[in-house]
Parts: sequence; structure tokens; C-alpha cells
Amino acid sequence: MARIKPSRLELALIAEVEKHGFAPTATQLERWRQRLWLPRTTKWREPGGVAIRPEIVQRTIDLARHSVPGRSLSWIGWVFWALDDTPEAAEELRKAMLAALERPLARAGVGAGEVPTDDSDEAFGFREELATELLKDRRSPRRDWDRILREHAAEAGVEIPPSRSVPNIFRRSLIEPGARLLVGGVDDAGFEDLLEWWERRQPEDKETIECVRSAHREAALEGVDLLAQYPLSGGLPGLMQVVKEADGRRLCAAVRECTEASGTMTELLIRAVEIPQIIPLLMNDPMWERWARPGGIAPSGAAGEAAVAVSAVQHMLFPWWAEDLKRYQVFLEILLLSLPEDHGEGEGEPVTAQV
Repeated sequence: MARIKPSRLELALIAEVEKHGFAPTATQLERWRQRLWLPRTTKWREPGGVAIRPEIVQRTIDLARHSVPGRSLSWIGWVFWALDDTPEAAEELRKAMLAALERPLARAGVGAGEVPTDDSDEAFGFREELATELLKDRRSPRRDWDRILREHAAEAGVEIPPSRSVPNIFRRSLIEPGARLLVGGVDDAGFEDLLEWWERRQPEDKETIECVRSAHREAALEGVDLLAQYPLSGGLPGLMQVVKEADGRRLCAAVRECTEASGTMTELLIRAVEIPQIIPLLMNDPMWERWARPGGIAPSGAAGEAAVAVSAVQHMLFPWWAEDLKRYQVFLEILLLSLPEDHGEGEGEPVTAQV
């Protein structure tokens, strides 16, 4: 519980932040310190100094900017833990990621450790029943960003590459086999099962489905199992095990890089409303299919937290994927910087970016 009367140091920090148009309260400062998003007051000034450190002022501004009464900071709060990269912050981050991943199972009244992983008929039956339970009162996401962007580009007459991967498993056409995938991994919901279900529910996507099937077939001929690279190959229990066993510093690094890329992607998608030429530039890179399409576009809330957690696990599991994300992030930053400030309605010179 916050002190009734704020300290002189707290009042000084509030005054500094107010110069930037934000008005945090002493109660908020106390709450942010308790959550380890803001350092203890003993860290606010340099040893022997009087002025509050600029980074403390900036951190408070960022917290105030993203704070909405009655709403959680969501994965934005994870960013502060990841940036601090201390053992205490890493444990808070680990707990938050585990809670985000376990949330669907918790709603069904089951803990991740209670899900049997063997291939017996009894275990499979338990997982099938649990998958059915997950679907109760479950709504599909309201926004399929990949589809929205493709429709926007088509309306603007902008040519875009075809999809070559399975969309978000919570899409309406995939939500039922997606639930089986969450519970039991690819052993319970195979690749062909996903494609067949997708085709039955949305036959208009047949061309896209064939592109996806062809991509997997070509990879298999080269000895590459794309499903083995899928973070949900072991279901939610598998994801949670990776988070539990991860080194704290590795966990923080993964979340830092994934959230930084998600933030840059969000800025570009905002600009793409008026500059649809951005869309094919984003989609032509392999990381659109590997990261952005399945979860790189992370909204605030439970869905965004799950997306960031899955991306972070993938970052930790596959070093080549982490390097590719870093490369893609450099590309995204260069693309963002190359956009004209006065972009009007997206007309004028073609948008390009070179790395």
C-alpha cells in the first residue's frame, strides 16, 4: 500500500515527468517499484548526486505513457524486466510468461503438469477431452492481420507474395485442430490434419493451402522437417518446459529482441494504412512467415502475451531463427527510417529499403 504522503524524491520525479505531459501519482510509483518496473529510490540518483538520473525519468515517462486505468501493462511490462536483466527481474518475467502460456489450460481447470504426454489410448483420450474443453466459450481472434493486410494491398493494386505457412492456429478455420495442437503438439494434430481442416472450412484458400503444402514437401525433400521447427511442436507443456529451464539472461535477451521487433512492426503497420507499398516489402522476407504472421504482430492483452512468449521460446530454441529475427529487425528499422514524413495517401516515389 502506498504511503499517504509522498517523499520529496517522489515529488521531484513526478515534477520532472509532468514536464513531458504525464502525471503519475505516488501510488503508481509505489506499484511500479513493487513490480520491479521502477528501481528502488536508492537507485534514482548517482552516488552523492542531487538530480534524478535521466534514465529514471525516461523509464517513468514510458510507464506513464503505457498505463491505462483498469488495464494491465500486458507484455509492455515484460520489456522493463527484460531491459533490466537482473536475476529478480528474470524471475518475474519467467512467472509472467508461464502464466500467459498456461492460461488456456488454467481456464479448463488443468495445470500443465497434469497433461499426459505418452502415446497411450488413455492419454490421447484425456488430451482430446481437454482440447474440447478449451473450445468452450472460446472466440476466435477478431483480427487476422495477414488477411487484412492482403485485402488492403489488393484494394490498392499492390502485388504481394502468396502465403507459404499455416496461419495463426486460432483463426476460425483452424481453431479446433489448433486446440489439439496446444494440448498435445504435432503428434495429436498433424500437418495434413491442419491443412485438411483449413481447406474444409475455407475452400477459397485452396491456392494458399497448396503453396503451404508445397513448401513443406520441398523442405522434406531437402531433409528438413518444418514442423520440428514449430514452437508448438510439443504443445503448451513443451513451451512451458523451455521457459522453466531457460537461463535468466537468455530469457531476458529473447524477450528484448522479440518485443523490439514487434514494436517496430507495429509502427510499420500503422504507416502501411496510407503506404500499402510497405506490405510486400514486409511479406517478401522469410521472417514474415516464420515470425510476423504466426505471432510477431502482438496486441496488448492475453493474446499478445502468448504471442511474445511463443516467439521468445522459438528465439531460445533455434539460434538460426534468432539471427534471422535480428536481421529482419535491422531491415524493419531501415524501412521505417526510409519512409517519407509527409506521406500523403501513399502515392509518389516507390518505397524501398536496402540492408
